[in-house]
Amino acid sequence: MHFTSEQRLDDGVLEREFTLGEIPGILWTPGSASAPAPLILLGHPGGLHKMYPRLAARARHSAADGFAAATIELPGSGDRPRWAAAEQARADLRRALEAGEPVDEEIVDRLVLPLVEKAVPEWQAALDALLSLPEVGGPVGYSGGVISIGTRLAVVEPRISAAVLFAGSFVPRAMFEEARQVTIPLHVLLQWDDEGNDRQAALDLFDAFGSKEKTLHANMGGHTGVPQFAGEAAAQFFARHLS
Repeated sequence: MHFTSEQRLDDGVLEREFTLGEIPGILWTPGSASAPAPLILLGHPGGLHKMYPRLAARARHSAADGFAAATIELPGSGDRPRWAAAEQARADLRRALEAGEPVDEEIVDRLVLPLVEKAVPEWQAALDALLSLPEVGGPVGYSGGVISIGTRLAVVEPRISAAVLFAGSFVPRAMFEEARQVTIPLHVLLQWDDEGNDRQAALDLFDAFGSKEKTLHANMGGHTGVPQFAGEAAAQFFARHLS
């Protein structure tokens, strides 16, 4: 991990950009931490610069609760090299949505499954590097992002103790079997009228999760209409499980 820049935000949070090989990322740590801070990994749908305002806001709320937060760019997004196959799948998905047609499962598989296969090991490598820093410790939570990535991480990464998952992306049918293997506490956020999400598939995925403790927090509104109190509920979830 190589830090490329740092700045102290107005609330005292230290924000540092880094690279991990070819992968860019950002780490936020509380300004007044006297011991290694628990870590929340901030997932997102790709495009680190575009997503920065929302990611920084989430990170600063986490820091106020005593958590470090970190994120990395997804494969094929931002300034990272594009995948021709993923670009084609994304175009096919866009055409289906614009035409008001059902989204074929084959399109979802082509778009999401390769992303999961590449992104999850990158998140694990980032976690290795982050936990080697003296100011960052466990336990670790995962928040947001492409829900299939969060599902796979919850299955394969034992250092993640709890997860807040955003049901805002299409889910390949293969992920439902993996969801049954998830056992960590989950808080799932669903926007009921999300135009880019299959609501019934999201409900079915929640039902499939094997966790004994799982909560579905559903709100009216579209993808970007998440109410403030939904974020507060997620923060309370992490306070219970990571503090």
